[in-house]
Amino acid sequence: MDPMTKMWVSLIGIGLMAIAAVMITFARLKTKGVIKFTLSFVSFILLVFGFLCGMIAII
Repeated sequence: MDPMTKMWVSLIGIGLMAIAAVMITFARLKTKGVIKFTLSFVSFILLVFGFLCGMIAII
């Protein structure tokens, strides 16, 4: 992978992790019940995809 593509993949990974952090903070502070679980689950999935993008950018 060329360096410019690695940069974009890592930037996407960082963005996904930042969105996941904001979502989990919002879910824990402002919601309850099923909505809290749904937002937490979606943010976990975003965190995993962000981690995978970061790992792909390193390799």
